[in-house]
Amino acid sequence: MKRVTVGTFVGMLFVLLTATLAAAAQGAAAAAPVVDYTKAIVIGCSLLAAGLAISMGTIGTGVGMGNGLSGATSAVGRNPEAQGKVLLTMMVGLAMIESLAIYALVIALVVIYANPLLKVVGG
Repeated sequence: MKRVTVGTFVGMLFVLLTATLAAAAQGAAAAAPVVDYTKAIVIGCSLLAAGLAISMGTIGTGVGMGNGLSGATSAVGRNPEAQGKVLLTMMVGLAMIESLAIYALVIALVVIYANPLLKVVGG
């Protein structure tokens, strides 16, 4: 897993560096118009940030929900008479945890569709 992550990072860095060098070589060799990759880089980084936001948000909420359900089932197993109170508290807690996943989704959608950096680079 670590090797794949490092390989992906090195590949993305290689693409960004070679695109810059290719644009510089093209501008020096001929009088062709210079290509500006700033908007493409901002969009690519925005997509990467959105993917990381939603993945980390859902991983965290998944672990939190699993721990909450584990604790609730243990509590009901030890004291079956308290099932109603435990179930109510568990449902409120799970709703709060799920709202964190929805916040991560909102942040990812804002980064993709209403990116303020695109206004700066001229998008």
